[in-house]
Amino acid sequence: MNFLRENQLNIMLILIGVCGMLSIFSFTVKTLSPRRKAALTLMNLGSMLILIADRYSYIYKGDISEIGHFMVRLGNFMVFTLTLVIIYAFNEYLADLFKSSTGKTPRSLRIVYIFIVLGILLVIISQFTGFYYTFDKGSNYIRGKGFLISYILPLTIFFLQLFTIIRYRKAVRTTIYISVLMFSTGACLASFMQLFFYGISFINMATSAMMVIFYLLTIKDVNDTIENSYRREIELLETDRKEINKILIQTATALAGAVDAKDEYTHGHSRRVAEYAQMIAELSGKSDSESWIIYLAGLLHDIGKIGIPDNIINKTDKLTDEEYETVKTHPVIGNKILGSIKKIPALAIAAHYHHERYDGKGYPEGLAGENIPEYARIVAVADTYDAMTSKRSYRAPLPQEVVRQTIKEGAGTQFDPRFAEIMLQLIDNDKNYTMKQDS
Repeated sequence: MNFLRENQLNIMLILIGVCGMLSIFSFTVKTLSPRRKAALTLMNLGSMLILIADRYSYIYKGDISEIGHFMVRLGNFMVFTLTLVIIYAFNEYLADLFKSSTGKTPRSLRIVYIFIVLGILLVIISQFTGFYYTFDKGSNYIRGKGFLISYILPLTIFFLQLFTIIRYRKAVRTTIYISVLMFSTGACLASFMQLFFYGISFINMATSAMMVIFYLLTIKDVNDTIENSYRREIELLETDRKEINKILIQTATALAGAVDAKDEYTHGHSRRVAEYAQMIAELSGKSDSESWIIYLAGLLHDIGKIGIPDNIINKTDKLTDEEYETVKTHPVIGNKILGSIKKIPALAIAAHYHHERYDGKGYPEGLAGENIPEYARIVAVADTYDAMTSKRSYRAPLPQEVVRQTIKEGAGTQFDPRFAEIMLQLIDNDKNYTMKQDS
């Protein structure tokens, strides 16, 4: 206690600076409600001012000069008044806290306002009657007959607030509960100690110190709340993204189904091409998002066949040159249909170029090698594989060894050799030849 007694002016000075900074920080906080922000700012500002007033009261204690006479009286008046101001600000904080969580201000907190008004009136009366304190001729502070009231009243208020905090514990988050509980409990303990250790400003220093902790825990709770809100927002966005993707897949599948329905022998062709293309993409090291886009591109690669007459699509004989030229327009038609989907340009690109050949002998533009967009090169391999492993009006699915040999021979001529090699790996892993059209 001697250490505190001897160094309390320096301790006060440190706390004055800290509380002053926190009052500025509190004023600039944008994540608290206006009422709670004002209460927190007032608590920090009040803590700073009460320490300044108390410090000057000690500095000028026993000073019989005119300024000493004035400073000890003003300082002590400010200490008693600002104590009630801090209590008021804390009560405002609690009132807003519990109103936001329960929808109403607890009655116990409304009663506190009455005690605060009573306390301020008693401080004012004491200045004329010496009820709380007086001063001797040497400007020394002397406790008055009613000094116990000046402690009992704030203690009563703190107990009411403490009772409210404990009662509504489940209505607030843990961090906030701990912060308000610590502030209220600390103030109560400091008030008890002040009764027995005269000459040491336990209440003011303890309240200011607790104010620092209270502020830090409040900001921590704000940061936790923001972080949780951000996490929930990310989760909602992720859920929305999955739903949008699901709808997009369903829409693309429906469109692909409409195209496949034009040919009674190619049901499920687009879906299978999409699955094979996605497998190739994944094994080639594409990311999940890229593989998903390639899956969509596979689903919609033949969308242009919507513009091809049914009699040509379903013709069982060999196509005439004119009919074949008509069929060759479906990549261009597909590009026009899918070109409006600006967010996923790969869909139109894959539809447009999936009949290009690696040796430049494909259509519609005769691109060769790396000039063919990569998505189209992947879909081209998957498309050709499914064409060979699907039944036609004139044949059943080709034997697996025939399909494998065709893919192998086409590497570097019809297909990109890298993606053809991956397709060969898939074939080799398909021991039971399940990668084909269901019978």
